[in-house]
Amino acid sequence: MSLDTVVEDIRDEARARAEEIRDEGEQRAEEIVSEAESDAEDILEEAEREVERSIEQEREQTLSSAKLEAKQARLEARRELLADVREDVEEEVAGLEGERREELTRALLDVAAEEFDGDDVQVYGRADDEELLTDVLDDYEGFSYAGEYDCLGGVVVESEGSRVRVNNTFDSVLAEVWEDNLREISDELFQ
Repeated sequence: MSLDTVVEDIRDEARARAEEIRDEGEQRAEEIVSEAESDAEDILEEAEREVERSIEQEREQTLSSAKLEAKQARLEARRELLADVREDVEEEVAGLEGERREELTRALLDVAAEEFDGDDVQVYGRADDEELLTDVLDDYEGFSYAGEYDCLGGVVVESEGSRVRVNNTFDSVLAEVWEDNLREISDELFQ
């Protein structure tokens, strides 16, 4: 074998080895690129899922917030309507006249009178009811009109001797009836 043949064999071997290394490098590069593309797809899919979760969470929060605002608005509207109804009832009660007003005033005074034994019982009432109360009190021994009380009607009765005060105003009766029947009133209004 001549030296040229050996050199040529070594060169062929080197070329083959270089080709082999190049093929391995290209194969490894393709694997790296493939892994990188796969990782990029996974990252992209995860990012898309995260965006979808964020969008869904934002949608849920917005929907929940809107529902809460709507509920608060409904409750406020109901409160306002109940307040309007109560105001209308108060106006109706305050506007009672004649025999009906006298009948109710006497009934409230009768209930209050049960708490008192003796003389010097003072009765207070609405300023507009002074004449009515003075006439009614003629039927009650020891009872006298003592002045006005800011109310829709009815009586406030007190006595220093017994240290008792009874508030039997239309307002107090209305407040009690309103409180006791608020659920039914609300159910009737908002069926």
